[in-house]
Amino acid sequence: MTSRYKKILSNLIKIAVVALAFWFIYKKLANHHDLKEFIALLHDISTSQISLVLGSVFTLMLFNWGLEAVKWQRLIQRVEQISLWRAIESVFCGLTWAVFTPNRLGEYGGRVFFLSPKRRIVGVVVMTVGNIGQLVLTNVFGAIAACIFVYRFIPIEPILFAAICGLSFVFALFFLVFYFNIKWLNGLLLSIKFTRKYAKFYAVLGRYQKKELLKVLLFCLARYAVFTTQYLIMFLWLIPDLSLLDVLMLVPILFFVQSTLPSLDLLDIGIRSVTALFFFKYITDQNIVVVACIASIWLINIIIPAILGSYFVFKLNIFGNTRRN
Repeated sequence: MTSRYKKILSNLIKIAVVALAFWFIYKKLANHHDLKEFIALLHDISTSQISLVLGSVFTLMLFNWGLEAVKWQRLIQRVEQISLWRAIESVFCGLTWAVFTPNRLGEYGGRVFFLSPKRRIVGVVVMTVGNIGQLVLTNVFGAIAACIFVYRFIPIEPILFAAICGLSFVFALFFLVFYFNIKWLNGLLLSIKFTRKYAKFYAVLGRYQKKELLKVLLFCLARYAVFTTQYLIMFLWLIPDLSLLDVLMLVPILFFVQSTLPSLDLLDIGIRSVTALFFFKYITDQNIVVVACIASIWLINIIIPAILGSYFVFKLNIFGNTRRN
């Protein structure tokens, strides 16, 4: 394929990605009753208060994805050196791809296209390491919060509760041990004849030392704290009668349940709402407000970044070496 046709095809792909993302977003927002409920809730609140709260949540969103960009830059430096701005571009570009692909798979493609072509497959493996780190914290905190939830709201025999706590401890410990020994996965893949021939792509797994993995996990922890804070701000603002500790218990459970279910970013709001209603019914009967809180955070954390990322889609060089900053 000549360079001219590659350029034409590249532009067509980028236009298609952005068009598809905006079509999905439009279709979802056009009939989104939960967001309309959220807007209705704001009618009796002062403009200055709305600006302060939503501005804070929006700023936390930028900080959250900024942390993800720094984490990505640190992870990928084993494969290719990229600037922080380049990492930010790739993260937001990936978010645009993610909105219309199951389980955010498009995020991998949108992000690694900012790498040199020969390093893109390895980039997918590296990105998986970061995602595993985030998943570890989601499962660990989710398991702890689930035990607290059962203790407070589910009447069961003490021996059964002890068994649940024991299983939760083993579950959390497994993820922590696996993460800090990610190189075991490299050894496992090498032991399988079929995957051995792809060793050059996943060999990078054996290069991460525990110290490096700990630093990455700290970035994951910072991100976890940021989006937990977003939920705290919204719930305690719109339902001030809620206890801070109750919200701190339920939010990790929401993250945990959502992480176990296959979803599409744009449809994920339905899963989030149903999950939130099921668990928050134990501490409040304001169902409309609960769903409105979930919808507003979904809009700020998923939809707005996807729209912002559409600009960076057009900066990709799909078939050739990406430019360097």
